[in-house]
Amino acid sequence: MPGKIIAVHLNYPSRIAQRGRTPEFPSYFFKPASSLAPTGGTVERPAGTELLAFEGEIALVIGETARWVSPEDGWQYVSQVTAANDLGLYDLRSADKGSNVRNKGGDGYTPIGPVTIPTEGIGEGDWRVRTWVNGELVQDDTSDTLKFPFGQLVADLSQHMTLEPGDVILTGTPAGSSVLLPGDVVEVEVDAPNVPGAPTTGRLVTTVTQGETDFGDFGNRPAVNDLQRIEAWGSEEEHAAAVAAGRATPLDAPDAGASDAATTGSTAPASPLTPEIRELLSGVAVATVSAALRKRGYTEIFIDGVYPNHEGDAILGTAKTLRFIPFRPDLFKEHAGGFNAQKRAFDTVNEGEVLVVEARGVPSTGTVGDVLALRAQVRGAAGVVTDGGVRDFAAVQEFDIPVFSQGAHPSVLGRRHVPWETDVTIACGGAAVQPGDIIMGDRDGVIVIPPFLLAEVAAEAAAQELEDGWVADRVAEGHAVDGLFPMNAEWRARYVAETGRG
Repeated sequence: MPGKIIAVHLNYPSRIAQRGRTPEFPSYFFKPASSLAPTGGTVERPAGTELLAFEGEIALVIGETARWVSPEDGWQYVSQVTAANDLGLYDLRSADKGSNVRNKGGDGYTPIGPVTIPTEGIGEGDWRVRTWVNGELVQDDTSDTLKFPFGQLVADLSQHMTLEPGDVILTGTPAGSSVLLPGDVVEVEVDAPNVPGAPTTGRLVTTVTQGETDFGDFGNRPAVNDLQRIEAWGSEEEHAAAVAAGRATPLDAPDAGASDAATTGSTAPASPLTPEIRELLSGVAVATVSAALRKRGYTEIFIDGVYPNHEGDAILGTAKTLRFIPFRPDLFKEHAGGFNAQKRAFDTVNEGEVLVVEARGVPSTGTVGDVLALRAQVRGAAGVVTDGGVRDFAAVQEFDIPVFSQGAHPSVLGRRHVPWETDVTIACGGAAVQPGDIIMGDRDGVIVIPPFLLAEVAAEAAAQELEDGWVADRVAEGHAVDGLFPMNAEWRARYVAETGRG
């Protein structure tokens, strides 16, 4: 275990050009030993955050005590080199300006390894660092380009503190550092390709997971602005490309730490489905509510062609949307990997929400499977509605969560669809659905209720349901439906007299 982990802020000219500022001398920050992590591990992006960034780096391991050494001799005190990933959370960058205690010091924020390379016979300019995200090469640079060579770093630090055997110096990252999403896999490798035998560390592999625990209000909370988004992604152009790919939050979006639930996994806003309205709609048929909507001119509110995976299932919640577009190989390659729109939707659906999927009415591919349905259930979703098919249908039937679909289909996602975007207006089963709309379903089907109509429609439908029940009792007694259904004046008077309802 190293006694000290010291990281350099800016060093590669490619990164300095990106940042637009050229340091005269190196500057540093410490990382705690508890941030170390081995290869093959995971790192958690905390709940309520957006900008966890990777930085592939060459790590120097001090081999003998260094104090007041010269830049010319500094490299001699480095016994080994290995790969490191200097992970950082831009959402907490403003919490500790310069020191990076919280944004760079999290558990697992310094993966290192997997093996070290002895420096004997290898010069300080002979090294290369490369980084891959989801198999794509994103960083590639060499140590002979550094503004501050390794020997200078050792010498400079040794002026201020004793460097001891085992101490680690992270030497900066080249251009290409960017943001990771849950599900992404990042790999860093350091080698000496022009040295006989081309020694290599092998790939340092880390997988990103999504955290579930929010930061408390007793310390700095995450905060993001457009400048942080641009710097985290690398540039305005790279951020714009990430937005187009569905991987980034657009500029001028709400502060992720405050309210961007779709991106951060934070809690959902208050639902218009109050306990009083839920009580009104308890036992009310979808058909009854659809009649109340029809009176108000809303006739295209049916999500057609979908059926529940359990007989007798009912569904009621606010809509969270997911949109697929038609399959195209290049778009599927760009948008379907990593933490794609489909995974983001299921991993961020909130308690009481219904995940509504626009699958273009294509039943011949699975748009929901057992793992994703289980994830939605664990997060407390009120249900899933898709106008496409369901994979692992029997397994999904074993879950409690209601899933309305066109039926079973074994095909994987890439046959007909590309997961494209979340939390947008979609068309599902012929109905327009916006995030926050009310979704209600039973064995008759699924309908969409605009939120501003919910209270009056619920009250009217509940009253109508009681009336219909009274009429059904009269029919069961043997009365003819003529004049009873709908009620004429005579029957209406009897209904009022018996029930006290107008």
